Amino acid sequence: MATLAKKSLGKRNVPIGDVEFWEKTSFGIRGNTKQATFNISVYESSTIRIQVTQEEEFSPNPYAVIAEANPHAFELEESSYCLLLKTEKIHLYIQLQPFSLRFETPEGKIINEDDSAFAVSWLGTEVSTYKQVQENEKFVGLGEKTGNLNRAGKAYVNWNTDYFAYGVGDDPLYMSIPFFIGLHHDLAYGIFFDNSHKTTFNFGASNNRFIYFSADDGDLDYYFMHDHGVGQVIEAYTRLTGTMEMPPIWSLGFQQCRYSYYPESEVLTLAETFRNKNMPADVIYLDIHHMEKYKVFTFDKEKFPDPKTMIRRLKEKGFKVVVIMDPGIKTEDGYVPYEDGKDKDLFVTYPDGAIYEAQVWPGWCAFPDFTKPAVREWWAEKMIFYKDAGVDGYWTDMNEPASWGQFTPNLIDFYYEGEQTSHRKARNVYGMQMARSAMEGCVQQEPEKRPFVLTRSGFSGIQRYAAAWTGDNISSEEHMLAGIRLVNSLGLSGVAFSGYDVGGFAGESTKSLFARWISIAAFSPLFRAHSMINSNDAEPWAFGEEVEEISRNYMKLRYRLLPTIYSAFYKSSKNGQPLAKSLVVDYPFDNIIFDSAFQNQYLFCDAFLIAPVESYKEITKVYLPKGDWYYLYNSKKYHGNQVIYQDCPTSYLPVYVKSGSVIALQSDIQFTGDTHDGILRLHLFWGEETSTYTHYEDDGASLAYKDGQYLKRRINWIGSENALIFEASTGEFRSQYDEIRLYIHGKDALKISLDGKLLDSEKEDIAFLGRLTDFDPLPEHAHPFHSSKEICCVSIPHSSKAFTIQLD
Repeated sequence: MATLAKKSLGKRNVPIGDVEFWEKTSFGIRGNTKQATFNISVYESSTIRIQVTQEEEFSPNPYAVIAEANPHAFELEESSYCLLLKTEKIHLYIQLQPFSLRFETPEGKIINEDDSAFAVSWLGTEVSTYKQVQENEKFVGLGEKTGNLNRAGKAYVNWNTDYFAYGVGDDPLYMSIPFFIGLHHDLAYGIFFDNSHKTTFNFGASNNRFIYFSADDGDLDYYFMHDHGVGQVIEAYTRLTGTMEMPPIWSLGFQQCRYSYYPESEVLTLAETFRNKNMPADVIYLDIHHMEKYKVFTFDKEKFPDPKTMIRRLKEKGFKVVVIMDPGIKTEDGYVPYEDGKDKDLFVTYPDGAIYEAQVWPGWCAFPDFTKPAVREWWAEKMIFYKDAGVDGYWTDMNEPASWGQFTPNLIDFYYEGEQTSHRKARNVYGMQMARSAMEGCVQQEPEKRPFVLTRSGFSGIQRYAAAWTGDNISSEEHMLAGIRLVNSLGLSGVAFSGYDVGGFAGESTKSLFARWISIAAFSPLFRAHSMINSNDAEPWAFGEEVEEISRNYMKLRYRLLPTIYSAFYKSSKNGQPLAKSLVVDYPFDNIIFDSAFQNQYLFCDAFLIAPVESYKEITKVYLPKGDWYYLYNSKKYHGNQVIYQDCPTSYLPVYVKSGSVIALQSDIQFTGDTHDGILRLHLFWGEETSTYTHYEDDGASLAYKDGQYLKRRINWIGSENALIFEASTGEFRSQYDEIRLYIHGKDALKISLDGKLLDSEKEDIAFLGRLTDFDPLPEHAHPFHSSKEICCVSIPHSSKAFTIQLD
């Protein structure tokens, strides 16, 4: 019946119509109208899945969701015109004539509702659902999307696209994450539209009646989530699509990339220069020029005659090596990956069975069909070539898939886990499945080590396989700020490990721009600099002595903060919340955060408020949300709920610490595997708030943490009692730190006792950034220098047992 009805579609909008049959199931209800079949499943009290199809069977996406539907507690009430499906957090009203949905809180507040005239509708194969807009409703998320934090009034398309030097308002880009969060009347909800076709999200562009989301083809298949906050909605989404695994700690250090570093003597000189200049760094990338004629799984024998020795020498200096892998396999007789893939039927084909070819860097190429399990296994096996050379990580690029001409024919065939479908359905998941292949290759080749994969393209759930970066950006002030919004939006969409190319990839950065950009990026999950071929050098020392010193300051600060950052990664791996957190997560109904002057601000590792600002500004406005805040560099305290003016010379990015926070630092190191002094420096920023910092350690490299080889302890600040409570540590890992040195900011006279025993305290000046050299001796050109004066501090042994520090 549904299939016959579909043949008449296409000329006008056809809504789903009246419900003709329904029945209760273990998970919710199912039924049909004249036009379609529907299924409603309760995944948990905060998550309900809606499926509608015109086919005989549903055709779910096999890639994004890893959670399975299990019977959950719900109640179902029936009336003549409506069904009410109730969970602890959502009451879903299902109108029967015609079919439409209304989601309410148990208290009766409307969270989200269909435009009942259209609800679910079709135009030809295009399926859409239309939603009423609530008063003053805002929309955030959608992953890698340019534009404002609030998406209201705009429309966006999900179609993974190679977009060199994209504009700060251009769409679509490289990655598709069809998940957004709606906000109104102190309510937050999320919708994840799990359809891998090209999709459109219209948040009120060109109409004032509704918002809608649609797909070119396939099922209407979406998950509706509601909980008491934005963070909890993100957690519900990542329970569906997964969270990242703990990355190797070296991937949290500074990463240097260029298109391209060659020959090997240049790579070795690069590494030596970092060490000679006392600039901490962990990773060097090899871009496409490391390959023989751009062919993957090769090294250029002239530029890199002995890659094993080169990589060994880099490791001796503390560097890891990441190589680029593009999907295009050159269709060259005698090239083993091509011959092998052709013989085993591993490439994307035309419907008549001929291998599809397109031009990329090596020339005419075939493309592995990563939606076929045999291809993913084959690619993983091929990666032994790089493993044997000593490579540590992998960078999957051009995996939209990209090709010259940028217009892949839609008729080509993909395996799609046995479904056999076209490019229209497979494109948006292709890059994700390539990244999956790379991750699985890492695990297969070195099962005792944590994988690191960086990808340009992906789909919802990509966080399970790879970190992400925001592609080929431009060296401009606008792109610097747009990259921050992109990373924050990715964080709202489950991708917690992401970053941007510091300094910009296309074009050439000015001195001040690079200095500002690297200072911001020190507070980004992924800390990577990247520049383009045929451009000036863009390493941190390439912009003159002053920028070199500023860069060194922030690079060193990043490495000192690694205990805090690594602990935040652990927390994110468990709950899916971002490390670089848009203010909308913690302050969703504070309208000021959506102002264009403040929408770029974000929280980093929960404690830091970062206020990005253009490099040419010497003073800027900063919005401090509710609570109290300390200026990081001198511990000056400000009350929240106000806009302040902050001096922002190039050497001082506006950074604040939330009162009541505890942050952890270590001594200076040159790379993450370097030896520190064994002292864990804990900085408490005094406040009346209660807060918890969860400190986490493991070996940073292996999977032993999954078998109990970790150390975790909660450190609770109870502001009302002036008490810092260290819970007993758990796990079998011995801490790297033998001593704790505690610093108390914001309180002068203190008596400090450990479990009732008075401790000897000291006073110390704290400078989080070093003093810059005054290269120009004129007084008016002197650089500012900030420090926190006479901070009270005390040293204690790092015991694994529970203890309490009382501060009076």
